[in-house]
Amino acid sequence: MHLSTVLTERFVRGCCAALLACASAATGCSTAYSVPAGIQYAGQRQVPAGATFDGTVIGGLSGISYDARRDVYVIVSDDRSAKNAARFYEARIGLGGNGVGSVDFVATHPWLDVDGRPFAPLDTAARPPVVPPDPEGIAVDTHRQRLYWSSEGERLTEDADHPALRDPFVRIADFGGRYLGEFALPPALRMSASDSGPRRNSTLEGLTVSPSGQSVWAAMEGPLLQDGPPPSDTEGALTRITRFDPDTMKATAQYAYPLDRVSAGPGGDNGVSAVAALDDATFLVVERGFAGTNSVRIYRAQVGDADNVLDVAAFAGRQVRPMTKSLVADLTDIAALGRLDNIEGITLGPALPDGRRALVLVSDDNFSPTQITQVLAFAM
Repeated sequence: MHLSTVLTERFVRGCCAALLACASAATGCSTAYSVPAGIQYAGQRQVPAGATFDGTVIGGLSGISYDARRDVYVIVSDDRSAKNAARFYEARIGLGGNGVGSVDFVATHPWLDVDGRPFAPLDTAARPPVVPPDPEGIAVDTHRQRLYWSSEGERLTEDADHPALRDPFVRIADFGGRYLGEFALPPALRMSASDSGPRRNSTLEGLTVSPSGQSVWAAMEGPLLQDGPPPSDTEGALTRITRFDPDTMKATAQYAYPLDRVSAGPGGDNGVSAVAALDDATFLVVERGFAGTNSVRIYRAQVGDADNVLDVAAFAGRQVRPMTKSLVADLTDIAALGRLDNIEGITLGPALPDGRRALVLVSDDNFSPTQITQVLAFAM
């Protein structure tokens, strides 16, 4: 039985930037989407703090993907089986000329491990330690009728004798969350207790499928330890975006993505929190930073003539030609948006009644009473 929770409305309208109409895509089609010159803010709704659905706490929403064939959004929670088993939701989001009409959660599914069981919570006292995934990205493959989801893994090294390590991953699941397979991870992205590999909470954050269905792309939030320091107040950094073949489940290419320097304030951070493919080599990339307040920018990024760094073990000490990017929108400049929280998900939604295409974003409240879960709608 489907249970529906209609969320309390906080609707705001406004607009910003220039517009470029994009061709609407038929349900399930593989047409590449037009690249926006700008986007228009349409409105938002917020999930009430502490809201529950089907016995689970709605929170930590860290990735969103639109399933055009079923007209439903899949939304992943980054709960590491601490409040409830690691899971994702299905929701229907009503969009129209006035923005977000409703957000109705209609189903939730636990992610199942290779043994068919939900993931247990973290237990560092166990030998070996029990380390659940940290789900961050989700993407619908309408061509193969399945889901992809990413985990940031874990890196706890305080106990040198018994470090708690779990590699990041991109897994394949059916629409019920059951395990179907896993992509082969490039060696440089594997966790290590030494000074190499990913930093904790800075690994596979963004996930998307190209409209053609030929590629799955997974974006690192920040640089590998051997690729240099994370962004600072004065310098940006290079992180990595990896292309996988969904049929062979192997990485076929990897490119450096140039992160902005930290703009949120002194001592803050900045990293990739979400990606959405417009074609096989062009993306919308969300860069999200925090230093007391949130900064969120959406970029149009292209592979172009960027170097394939799949076999490059470290960026330090060498010249790397990165992807190119151009600013689409700085969400901190949109006064009508009001409070801006921790945006971690982006997806292309359906065609709107006026012919433009919907762009839907979601924020991660970190299960904190001082933060908000918001669903933002834009048109491009």
